[in-house]
Amino acid sequence: MKKSALHEKEGVLQPKSINSLSAKNVQELRKLQPSSRELIKGILEGNIADLSRAISLVESTNPKHLLKANEVINACLPFANKSIRIGITGIPGVGKSTFIEAFGKHLTSLGNKVAVLAVDPSSTISHGSILGDKTRMEELVKDKNAFIRPSASGETLGGVARKTRESITLCEAFGFDTILIETVGVGQSETAVHSMVDYFLLMKIAGAGDELQGIKRGIMEMADQIVINKADGDNLTKSKLAKTEFNRALHLFPAKKSGWIPKATTCSSLTHEGIPEIWEEILKYVSQTKESAYFYEKRREQNQYWLLETIEERLKSDFYGNLEIKKALEQNKKAVQNDEISPFAAAQIILEMYFKK
Repeated sequence: MKKSALHEKEGVLQPKSINSLSAKNVQELRKLQPSSRELIKGILEGNIADLSRAISLVESTNPKHLLKANEVINACLPFANKSIRIGITGIPGVGKSTFIEAFGKHLTSLGNKVAVLAVDPSSTISHGSILGDKTRMEELVKDKNAFIRPSASGETLGGVARKTRESITLCEAFGFDTILIETVGVGQSETAVHSMVDYFLLMKIAGAGDELQGIKRGIMEMADQIVINKADGDNLTKSKLAKTEFNRALHLFPAKKSGWIPKATTCSSLTHEGIPEIWEEILKYVSQTKESAYFYEKRREQNQYWLLETIEERLKSDFYGNLEIKKALEQNKKAVQNDEISPFAAAQIILEMYFKK
């Protein structure tokens, strides 16, 4: 019998991928988190890593992190409230990310420090961010005077919005003078963003079939300015017509409490045409509303709104997180489904159980 030429040579023993002592040190380092005092100091001194860590702390769902997060936020409050907060909304595909990059780059060229925060309810399945802002804003993300942070969370919109609201305080204390808050442009996210900004931009595109009839009246009433994006090339004529139509529509709405008269403008995020004019319009608004004191009155009202929203959210979280309530809820759900008890009577039983605990 012939011996086969195919045979396996004895291999060389592979070294351990990492020194066991080093692995232990890495694990210990991961456990060591900066104290609230260290984070506060880092934020006030302009350490971007500490700002990111503090925002992560605010976004944490771990109850142990809540006290530490509140310490950091409260310490940052005296250094906050010195920025212009701008909300940006529009349907997916309107070009929000491209606009924010062009607008952000314009602001940093003027010497402004820009923070971009995204109100993103995200995927409830993967808990990942729907928005890929950091990958889509390639130029702005490299700008040393800009900071981009999507707030991804697989929980309620209220929770995401609250965390974004607290992130604003941290960014302002860090020294950002312009905060851009982007919404995915669906559901109730516009209302949440409107309740935390000074100026609200509604982005539209011409030829989408919603120049007048398909737009939501509520969003139109919230807008301080309508921006028709992608006003370039073959779309330029359509964009100018859309601008005229929207300006006509805006005159039909009741006067704003601020005394500001919103208007529609056009811009191109590719050619940057119309971008400087949008910033000029925002500065006019800030100047006018500060002079009338509406700017400060609105911020006080927003603070009160977030106080009540946070109480409501915490109560809801505590209620549904209670093990006894979870058990009682499951039992009563079945009873309600089988018509053994009315939904209202079942709710009363569960609520009484909660308030007695």
